Amino acid sequence: MKIEVEELCRTPDEAWEKYLNSGRVCLPGSARLDKPVKKDAVRFVCIADTHEKLGKIMGRIPPGDVLIHAGDLTNFGDRHELIKFNDLIGCLPHKYKVVIAGNHDLGFEDCEDLSRRGKSYRDRGTSEGYKLLTNCIYLQDSEVKFIAGIELVSWVHRNVKTEEYNGKGGANRKNRQSEERICFQLYGIRIYGSSWHPLPGYSFSRDRGQPLLEKWNAIPEGIDVLVTHSPPLGHSDNFKGTHWGCSELLNTVEHRVKPLFHVFGHVHEQNGVTTNGVTTFINASICNHALDPINNPIIFDIPLKDGVSKI
Repeated sequence: MKIEVEELCRTPDEAWEKYLNSGRVCLPGSARLDKPVKKDAVRFVCIADTHEKLGKIMGRIPPGDVLIHAGDLTNFGDRHELIKFNDLIGCLPHKYKVVIAGNHDLGFEDCEDLSRRGKSYRDRGTSEGYKLLTNCIYLQDSEVKFIAGIELVSWVHRNVKTEEYNGKGGANRKNRQSEERICFQLYGIRIYGSSWHPLPGYSFSRDRGQPLLEKWNAIPEGIDVLVTHSPPLGHSDNFKGTHWGCSELLNTVEHRVKPLFHVFGHVHEQNGVTTNGVTTFINASICNHALDPINNPIIFDIPLKDGVSKI
């Protein structure tokens, strides 16, 4: 399905009012932390916007199989903070840690036009800083951008080039060329990550409308877990009475991709869970606007598919 640019994309409040009047749904969801980890399901633990405060919440991060961090690991992408983050995340017990960048992780955007950054940020950050993240899986536009010490198996499936971690540590690697998009799988669960957002002056910023829609058009259909830094319009995206989410991202999620879960952050004051009845939307922001790490992680489970084991 082709997604068109929302005519009100540059006035998100008006766009959201239009959507509500047309019957769009945004209902509260649940975010319990006391559910036991099941053998027949994959436990995801979600955080975002830790802003160099990961060390202060280590004891509050519950166990699970996969940890997702939806961006803003740092305040400015400084090298020493990235090394610190990498050391800390490596201490967590989760078998897999999946990370995307946020707008504050300066330097992570390849071939970035620095003239788009705010003047005070142009000399900040670490070019290719994601290469310092040796203790996690870094995703950008679904590419497995950087994984240290992980063997990948690649193949073409449903016209989409996918890359799956060979959990058995096998040495075989299948390389087939495809011009299609790339997605990533853990336990047979398809995961896609993208850092783009509409806030000017930072890395990964693009204008609302067609420029952002072109980024969202890269998301393959059939994704189980979508991870973005930006929220979709209307779901946990309100800051001081104004919606910050992206209408093109919402329409991509609701009309084309339809993931089981959409994990994001960026809007610090809106940590929580909502649903439209098809997708569960999770704002996993840890820090509030003052950068105090007051919010808890959010968990969810996906049942294992037949023939798939966590062992």
